[in-house]
Amino acid sequence: MSNNQTPRNLNEKGRLFIISAPSGAGKTSLIKTVVESNSKVIVSISHTTRKPRVGEKDKLDYFFISKNEFFLMAENNEFLERALVFDHHYGTSVSFVKTSLEQKKNIILEIDWQGARSIERAGLKNTSIFILPPSLRELERRLKDRGDDPKIVQRRMRDAINEITHYGEYDYLIINDDFTEAADTLASIIKQPSYKMEDQNAKLKPLLAELMPK
Repeated sequence: MSNNQTPRNLNEKGRLFIISAPSGAGKTSLIKTVVESNSKVIVSISHTTRKPRVGEKDKLDYFFISKNEFFLMAENNEFLERALVFDHHYGTSVSFVKTSLEQKKNIILEIDWQGARSIERAGLKNTSIFILPPSLRELERRLKDRGDDPKIVQRRMRDAINEITHYGEYDYLIINDDFTEAADTLASIIKQPSYKMEDQNAKLKPLLAELMPK
């Protein structure tokens, strides 16, 4: 991942949440459920160079732009963070985040661990949350159910294991086994952060060992 120098004078009046997860863990569905039940929370709309998937709409799910447009924005320091994911570029607009925080909105950044590090380097106060699958077997099943090519599934599994190794850089962990329970937990954290990573590490030690095979 390549990052430009990022502005440090964003006026934080709302609260910033970072949510990350390996592909297939159900992050997007959980976020959608929480946002639909809380009018004070919005999701940052990222810019991306990939093509829209079935059902996705421009300016609603993503700002779909060309590589040339993306690189021009990057050169102009218009991204708070940006990353290359599965051969596609993604970036979080400085202006989108700044405007949302100034309007006292709580904003969710749905980004990977690399993006999360960029936010930290930018000096922005945030609450970070990592979504875990209940097992690697279940994660693989979910990825296969998408109908992707087996080679793509295996690549995503390799990337997922790498992503999971960064869970310790986050404030909170949520296991998406029971969807309703996971959504309730996420909503509770966003409403009022309470418990610590150290407590979760002890509780989830067996699962974490299984998700990160040596």
